Amino acid sequence: MIYLDNAATSFPKPPEVIQAVVNQLEQIGGNAGRSAHQGGLASSRLIYETRCCISELIHCPDPLQIAFTLNATEALNLAIHGVLNPGDHVITTSMEHNSVLRPLKTLEASGISHTIVWGDETGDVKADDIKNAIRPNTRMIIATHCSNVTGTLLPIEEMGKMAKEHHLLFLVDASQSCGSIPLSVEALQADFLAAPGHKALLGPQGTGFLYIGKDLKIKTLKQGGTGSRSEDLLQPEVAPDRYESGTQNIHGLAGLKAGVDHLLKTGVTEIQRHEKEQVNRLMEGLSVIKGITLYGSPKKKERGSVVSFRPGNLDVNQFNYTLDSLHGISARSGLHCAPLAHQTIGTFPEGTLRFSPGWHTTADEIEAALTAVSQVMKQFS
Repeated sequence: MIYLDNAATSFPKPPEVIQAVVNQLEQIGGNAGRSAHQGGLASSRLIYETRCCISELIHCPDPLQIAFTLNATEALNLAIHGVLNPGDHVITTSMEHNSVLRPLKTLEASGISHTIVWGDETGDVKADDIKNAIRPNTRMIIATHCSNVTGTLLPIEEMGKMAKEHHLLFLVDASQSCGSIPLSVEALQADFLAAPGHKALLGPQGTGFLYIGKDLKIKTLKQGGTGSRSEDLLQPEVAPDRYESGTQNIHGLAGLKAGVDHLLKTGVTEIQRHEKEQVNRLMEGLSVIKGITLYGSPKKKERGSVVSFRPGNLDVNQFNYTLDSLHGISARSGLHCAPLAHQTIGTFPEGTLRFSPGWHTTADEIEAALTAVSQVMKQFS
């Protein structure tokens, strides 16, 4: 198998990630924050250490500003539902995932409005267009860092600066960049940053986090046991306990810590360099295959590790099935849970076929994938 679906979830995981999960399940046990025995205390330490390594990765000054979630979708929902009130206005982009678009659409019924700033045919969004959408009641700007459809990097540094100048909150969806592109929440001037643990952070599924800016307190998505202030029937005020009701996915977080430690040891800049090489190799190879149409920015330095294309007039889902069944290429086809992004680049409703190399993708695998695409194109021509 040649795995080119890292934008959906990374594979393979580093051996130390697998070992960390197994070790937690086999050797430690204990419920973090609940039990004072050795296993419970070890689990509590592990959770704090995981906050610390994520804080180091994204240059967060305080590990307690990291709230753990099941995935980026929950993190985005926590920020969106936690901040907005009736009468508020939000600005977002046409390149967003449904994890942003659906909560905003749902909140329309509560009197919360939003403006979608459309990108150009490459998926790029202009910061000035964001600025022009600001209203007196605008409360928040939400933007993805890297499009999961085109790999285009949005100008989030400019957006963060603009948000601060206009006293707006800024939420960054770093689902496709955290772990593969260097990030600093301070440099981005982000109030919130959401990311999954199972993509470029190399952790297990069922993990994610939301960075919450200093002195910001938002509404919770759920209430319940936190292991703290158990005598109080109201949800604790202190973060991150306030946002983490219920038993944590401790074995998942053990794997996440191992994944982030692997990234920190390797260096995110090195990972970015490697993935950029594979993306460039993919783009160059696909561009010379007759009938292939590439999408996204032609400037390779402005892309994340996502390459979308269409095989002429052929059905993308059938093409993807053939790549998988006959050539062992694991990729993704369709709308990628981002329908407006496909409307932006002109591929709605069929979508595209997406290759997303990862840290473990080799040059030989890219060449094999290109050969397979060429062969399938000839097969159906």
